[in-house]
Amino acid sequence: MTQRLYYTDAETLEFDAQVTESTNTSGQPGVVLDRTAFYPSSGGQPFDTGRLGDAQVLDVIDEGDRIVHALSMPIEPGTAVHGVIDAARRRDHMQQHTGQHILSAAFERLFANPTLSFHLGTGSCTIDLAKSLPAADVERAVDEANRVVWEDRPVVVRFASADEARAAGLRKGSQREGELRLVEVTGYDLSACGGTHVARTGSIGVIAVTGTEKVKGGLRVSFVCGRRALDELRLLRDAVAGSLRALSVVPAELPAAIRRLQADGKALRKRAGELQIALAGQEAERLLALATPSEPAPVVAAVMDGWEAGGLRAIASSLIARGPVQVVLATAEQPLSIVVAQSSPTGAAAVDVVARLTARFGGRGGGNRELAQAGGLSESGQVVVDAARRVLEKTGPGTGSREPEAGSPTASG
Repeated sequence: MTQRLYYTDAETLEFDAQVTESTNTSGQPGVVLDRTAFYPSSGGQPFDTGRLGDAQVLDVIDEGDRIVHALSMPIEPGTAVHGVIDAARRRDHMQQHTGQHILSAAFERLFANPTLSFHLGTGSCTIDLAKSLPAADVERAVDEANRVVWEDRPVVVRFASADEARAAGLRKGSQREGELRLVEVTGYDLSACGGTHVARTGSIGVIAVTGTEKVKGGLRVSFVCGRRALDELRLLRDAVAGSLRALSVVPAELPAAIRRLQADGKALRKRAGELQIALAGQEAERLLALATPSEPAPVVAAVMDGWEAGGLRAIASSLIARGPVQVVLATAEQPLSIVVAQSSPTGAAAVDVVARLTARFGGRGGGNRELAQAGGLSESGQVVVDAARRVLEKTGPGTGSREPEAGSPTASG
């Protein structure tokens, strides 16, 4: 059995131990120690990293009675090793996890809204609440949680039987029996938890909610604590400062300036679309002169730089109105849009060609025999247009939209 030093002292960042077993985990050499301060992934909290002797600790796995350390190099059983925890990562996890306890307790105390799950990610953390809440109530919980942080309350770890723990009033019931590890934010929260925590709430610094979203009838709250909150503030500061410089406005004017830009952009796109439709006839004449001779009808295939999907539809409609022709047009910009059209009674149905292209390149589309379109294709416009051209040129009189089978004399690679 591995002695878990982090259970009683999360501030332990260096320790001495002996290798009791060498093993292999997911293709990496690993060891089991008689004692360890490395926290394994558990309860929504990621594992610690650091070093054992000269070996880098790549992962820490909880296997019940023993903890396996995946390493960058093997270490023989019986070897005495000195372990060093990555202090910045450990302290970060301590801040986030203790902050989660306090924030979850605030939501439960103020709104009887329990936390269903917790995740500590590399950028931010989340808690999933049982019920949705308005933004004002979320902010009330954040203010309450930070009040507890700034009161610098002791965070106490103790052990108790399952019956004693239930009698003490856990925030969230535990199904485990036997001895439980309890983490108490003095006078505010009591939880059964095996994670690492700060010794006093003041070490969390601040709890900041960065966003919320409704999930499965509840609310997912994203938050950051301590150093992460400082990093988030710097990121936001730099983004806002850059926006203010670009728009030449003061902070209070930024939202209105962005709304004006959005409105102007929408109006310009609308006007551009109207102009493209007006020019569609002239563009159709130009493209028709460049059509490639083919059976059952000439093929017009092009990537249209600067054109949007509405303009492509207008060009395609103008082309097929001029006589038998097969058309495939694509936008040059991503996300890619295509339009396929044909006016030959024996040519491939436009909707069938689009279905082939979306099956190969992704995206969604539809239409009818004469005209079809699609958007969101994952390749460049030229690649998609070339693929569509091959489909059209393989379709001869009487063949409908069927391509030649692989290996036939007319099939191409």
